[in-house]
Amino acid sequence: MPSFRSGKVLRVLEERPGLQRVDVDLGEGPERAYVLPQLTGTVSAGDRVVVNTTAVELGLGTGGWHVVHWNLERDRWSERGPGHILKGRYTSLQADVGSTEEQVADLEKVESIDGLPVVAAALHSQLPAVAVAYREQAPDGRLVYVMTDGAGLPLALSDLVAALRDRELLDATITCGHAFGGDYEAVSVFSALAVARHVVGADAAVVAMGPGIVGTNTRLGFSGMEVGPILDAAAALGGRPIAALRASFADPRARHRGLSHHSRTALRLACRERVAVAFPLVGGTEEARLRADLADAGLDRRHDVVDVAAPDVLGLFARHGLDVVSMGRPAAADPVLFQAAGAAGVLAARFGAGRAGGS
Repeated sequence: MPSFRSGKVLRVLEERPGLQRVDVDLGEGPERAYVLPQLTGTVSAGDRVVVNTTAVELGLGTGGWHVVHWNLERDRWSERGPGHILKGRYTSLQADVGSTEEQVADLEKVESIDGLPVVAAALHSQLPAVAVAYREQAPDGRLVYVMTDGAGLPLALSDLVAALRDRELLDATITCGHAFGGDYEAVSVFSALAVARHVVGADAAVVAMGPGIVGTNTRLGFSGMEVGPILDAAAALGGRPIAALRASFADPRARHRGLSHHSRTALRLACRERVAVAFPLVGGTEEARLRADLADAGLDRRHDVVDVAAPDVLGLFARHGLDVVSMGRPAAADPVLFQAAGAAGVLAARFGAGRAGGS
């Protein structure tokens, strides 16, 4: 069950569109909290607020902040949205964010994305690797990020997305399902891809959940299973689906070493179409282990494994001033995870060659 406490805002630490980070005093000194102004309005120093303390009490990592639920200085607050599509439906924070589908008549009968390369990644932290590798190969290509509702719902929470937008490594963002706060809102992954292709004019898209992947140490109980249906959606719409592998040689958990069971299971059970799997040529025993893992899971027979020279993702991160961390580890401590995602970005640029700048 959720936990709530009331306290006072001590100071506003940071603000950007859609997000405030603040210090709150709940009776034991300063504690971190964030505010989603799209749902509750803004706060100021001295305001009395109600905060949801559940994530901190559970000791969560990515979500280990309090969340401001309501500003007690207000008796009422209202901000009219652009349409009638609600996200967070049937909760006390449901918001009428609208959707691009109801605003753009040209989408009414769209059922194709015309060969658009679509990368599906399991981890939010792999997004920057896809982006830098794609941009290196296709500097004029328009890359769109579609954020699903498989993890955190507010796009504004993503420091990675903010950094990628600041560095012009992403051209637009689309939030689908109950995720919200993108440049464009969409109801489903299918319609989000249609928006990417026909409204934004994307040359490639990368689809991944926001921060906070969920896993349960069971075969099926993890949010990364969505990779399979995402790839199937891209195929159904006439796109070119590309799987970004989750792989690690730094993760202490056996189920994630080498080729993660998340990729094994999603590509074996959840993905019903035959898709391209970007295989990073990292060399040595690590490459041999990954290839053996693919064969052991039968993925080299079910899908088209495409060898890609592993891009210098760490060098590209450094060039663009990106500080990327995954599972508490800096990118340099687990480079294969990001080389695998970068390989998918390279493949998206290769599949989209001739499209860039001409959409």
